[in-house]
Amino acid sequence: MLYKSAVAFAALLLAALPASAQQTFAVGTAAAGLGQKTTGYLEVPAGVDAGTNIPVAVVNGSKPGKVLALVSGAHGTEYVSIIAIEKLIARLDPAELTGTVILVPLVNIASFEQKVPHVNPVDNKSMNRFYPGKTDGTQTERASYLITKQIVDRCDYLIDYHGGDLDESLRPYAYWGPTGHSEQDHVSKEMVLAFGLDHIIIWSERPTDPNATRYLDNTATVRGKPSIVVEAGHAGTVETDDVNLLVNGTLSTMRALKMLPGEPRFIESPVWIEKLSDVLADGPGIWYPLVKRGTYVSAGMKLGTITDYFGKVIAEPRAPVSGVVLHVNAVPSLKKGDNIADLGVVAA
Repeated sequence: MLYKSAVAFAALLLAALPASAQQTFAVGTAAAGLGQKTTGYLEVPAGVDAGTNIPVAVVNGSKPGKVLALVSGAHGTEYVSIIAIEKLIARLDPAELTGTVILVPLVNIASFEQKVPHVNPVDNKSMNRFYPGKTDGTQTERASYLITKQIVDRCDYLIDYHGGDLDESLRPYAYWGPTGHSEQDHVSKEMVLAFGLDHIIIWSERPTDPNATRYLDNTATVRGKPSIVVEAGHAGTVETDDVNLLVNGTLSTMRALKMLPGEPRFIESPVWIEKLSDVLADGPGIWYPLVKRGTYVSAGMKLGTITDYFGKVIAEPRAPVSGVVLHVNAVPSLKKGDNIADLGVVAA
């Protein structure tokens, strides 16, 4: 009799919960009930090339609420962002959480395992340039399609994590993409300020066609989801300070979104970047930089020298604009079209 009463009471409590609180939240094979944390995979089927399994974790809070997606590892040798998401998987406690967090630590498995920067070695495509993807494309496109359907379409907010690749000496910064929709822009701006990175790029010229959004965060933004991009880490290193920037920034943003208790720590005086200027190599050679990440340069200033393979100077790239060095080529190797430096023009 007592057992039947307890069951009836439990059923009554369950019926009193909101529908969202009763449902298990599943992404791929990771399914978490209310107050649970679980891991699994997004299973990308084989097609014109091999399939892949993308690791995913779901933390379903004890209280129902919004869904936040944290995605990293589109470039598998941007290690700091990958490690930061791994640490967040361990750190997030469902008992403290309102809402649900989807965490994807490593999209580009082949890049990570083979230590190939920038692209997916399976199809030689960047895994942050082919959104929203398609079902009959190469592995990158099929993975992008699955992430769009399983994660972007089901989240309310999204943060895309990047950093300096093996050949990029990068200073930390974030991207904020205004849309002209006041409420969405208010939330995304609050997210980027709560994250706390002190240099923020205003990314206004981006695709608006939902069928050709290219970038992950832009795919979410075009679909009405407030989204930001954050970057930390440089040249294949994993330094504690860089990892902490991403971990602590995420927790602060979650507090701003009322998903975690406590007060966010907003950056008070960020440097806003209104324009990016890429300096590209005209041909192959050996690179000798004269500037470092985070330094300020004036237009016309020499950034370094390029020699041929006998040591003869063949080029002296100069800054096309005045601004801050967001990243500079971190290795001597250069081929035609390589990015020597990325300069950010500070907003007036």
